[in-house]
Amino acid sequence: MTTQAPLALIPTGATEISAAAAMIEDEHGGRVFVHGHLSFAWDATDTAGRRFAAVSLIRIKAATQTQVAAAFATSPLTVWRWGQALSAAGVGALVPHRKGPRRASKLTPEVNATIVVLREQGLSLRAIGERVAVSEATVRRALSETETETETETETETDDPIAVSDEVQAETEYPATGSDADAETGTGMQPEPVGRPEPVAEPVLEATPGLGQLPVLADPVARGAERGLAAFGLIPYAPPVFTPCGRAPLAGLFLALPALAATGLLDCAHTVYGELPNGFYSLDTMLCESVFRALLGEARAEGSARIDPPALGRVLGLDRAPEVKTIRRKIKCLAQAGKAGDWIAAMAARHVQDRPEQSAVLYVDGHVRAYQGTRKIAKTHVPRLKFPAPATVETWVADAAGDPLLVVLAEPGASLASELRRLIPQMRAMVGDQRRVLVGFDRGGWSPTLFADLHTAGFDTLTWRKGPIADIDEHQFSDHTHTDDHGRTHTWELADTPVSLDIADGPRKGQTFGMRQISLYNNARTRQMHILTTRTDLTPGEIRYRMGSRWRQENHYRYARMHFDFDSHDSYQASDDDPTRMVPNPAKKLAYQHVEKARRAMHSAETASDNALLAAHSPQPGTSVLLTNAMINTINADTHTAQTTLDAAITAHQAIPARLPLAQVHPSQQVLDTETKLIHHAIRIAAFNTAQNLARAIVTATGYTRADDEAHTLIRTALAGSGDIIPEGDTLHIRLDPLPAPRHTAAIDELCAALNDTNTIYPGTNLTLRYSTKPHR
Repeated sequence: MTTQAPLALIPTGATEISAAAAMIEDEHGGRVFVHGHLSFAWDATDTAGRRFAAVSLIRIKAATQTQVAAAFATSPLTVWRWGQALSAAGVGALVPHRKGPRRASKLTPEVNATIVVLREQGLSLRAIGERVAVSEATVRRALSETETETETETETETDDPIAVSDEVQAETEYPATGSDADAETGTGMQPEPVGRPEPVAEPVLEATPGLGQLPVLADPVARGAERGLAAFGLIPYAPPVFTPCGRAPLAGLFLALPALAATGLLDCAHTVYGELPNGFYSLDTMLCESVFRALLGEARAEGSARIDPPALGRVLGLDRAPEVKTIRRKIKCLAQAGKAGDWIAAMAARHVQDRPEQSAVLYVDGHVRAYQGTRKIAKTHVPRLKFPAPATVETWVADAAGDPLLVVLAEPGASLASELRRLIPQMRAMVGDQRRVLVGFDRGGWSPTLFADLHTAGFDTLTWRKGPIADIDEHQFSDHTHTDDHGRTHTWELADTPVSLDIADGPRKGQTFGMRQISLYNNARTRQMHILTTRTDLTPGEIRYRMGSRWRQENHYRYARMHFDFDSHDSYQASDDDPTRMVPNPAKKLAYQHVEKARRAMHSAETASDNALLAAHSPQPGTSVLLTNAMINTINADTHTAQTTLDAAITAHQAIPARLPLAQVHPSQQVLDTETKLIHHAIRIAAFNTAQNLARAIVTATGYTRADDEAHTLIRTALAGSGDIIPEGDTLHIRLDPLPAPRHTAAIDELCAALNDTNTIYPGTNLTLRYSTKPHR
């Protein structure tokens, strides 16, 4: 039997693309064979068909992207772009388009002049591009060319070495690099610099398009005379005065002022405290300095020693920032007024008024701050340490987005339920008289009596159920979805059932309180968890989402610990605790342990007695036992003894008072300075909300593609950046230096355009802030 020759997979004259594909291409067109079969063909003028064949080979996995690129005489990146275009717009996107002119034909001298004028007005690159009908990249290139021409003209018009920009001076010290070097030497290699340029004795001037020339790191205005007058209390404070300065360090902090003004920190401080006593630094200056320092990661007063005082002073409009002792003295002056609680409450009411949608839900949680000093502080359970230690307890209230609103320092040993009951009047004053708000908290606030009190006060409850209960039947569970504010859809398997809780204490003792229960499974589906609420108009999916969003408050704690020294001791002062305050009696707990021990002994004795009586009543077959009273008394002797011991233990336990004055339990116990801590918390609240508002602006007002993941990092980088400070009449122009990545600079430029719309006035002046960024050269 003859063997048939196999079919040739690669036709004669074909070029092998891969083991499965081959191609023939000549002056008439091209053909692609897959496993010997003709699969694609195109004419010599059919460029779209040729590109479609290349992309199709990759899609059917007949060849890799690298093999296709080599066979079609192009790069893998080009083949990838063909695939993206085909997926986005179909085969029509593969048709080659006529290339435009190599230069930007739209950049006429009139358009360039218009771009410069609009840039001086503070418009972003995107807004300028829309105004003159060009792309954002074209606007950036036009500004870069205009800036280069301005610097060149400045260099040729003057022979003064101080009048040249630092970039032009650097070019005289370093050999040409990049494209200029290629043109002169014919090679793309960059020569190594001989050495860094010698520092000049005086600041150089930086050319700024439309804004003149600025001295780099200019000395601030001398304020010696005002400091002398302030030492004798002859002036209320030194007003901010800004000197034109180029490349000023920390100029990015100016970005925080619009968001800081929105927190109400300064306005509420003036309402509550008025003004500081006469001196050099005003209340606005001290608070702005504290917030700026916190945004730089140095929230404690000692952190001012790690920040350059003249650099921060330029941002404050002074010759230098205040020192550590000055900061402590001013904070102590505010603490003596004893109005920190009113200040935080006023800021919270301002926040709720400005963001009513975020205050529809309030999250309440306790935060334990461990103490490591030598003071005799009351011990409490520290969750992070998992054992009792000296600590103070704070109760925080946050809105639906996790932004902190209110904080109070709890009494030692106070439960979250008691703190919630104490916070009801303050929360009502914060949200208004008529508004019904959902209050969420964890199991630490479990109390049916509290739920009823919150309902009576006009609040709805949202919490996890505490204690074991019977599981809900599986047939009652169904899928429920909820779409959050970011457009993400969440799906859970939930059961919605009504429940009734028994009230065991208070004036409602013996009554029942009805609630709504949302049940769900844990991730491993090993047990059921139950959410309780009094809100009936929300879907089960939204109830589940709101309960899970309580972790945003924990995110605030974590972020503040990392960046704002949240758990630091801002004051070393302490005072004696109230000796008449009633506290739990530790002897009561010890007596209860004796009662429990006696009960266990009683149970063991009763078990032994029952076994002995059962043995006596059940003799062996063929035998008989005569039970007498003496035998029964002997069997029950241990039971009688245990009962006597138990009765004595219960009597002793009942005779011990449950609470005693603090002086009898813990004499000489102290408490840390609460007023100073609350003042620093008010500053940290403003700093966190400032960073949060700027990050949200990056997400909503810019086209930054990774804003959800990198907004906070980008804001911290921008705030620590440098820039130009340019006072012009009643305007203070802040022109920020570009960030390392062009996409970061573009995002900050769009943020500047959004901040310009706020028309923020610099505190203590009549200067309107205007922001812009320098383009990448």
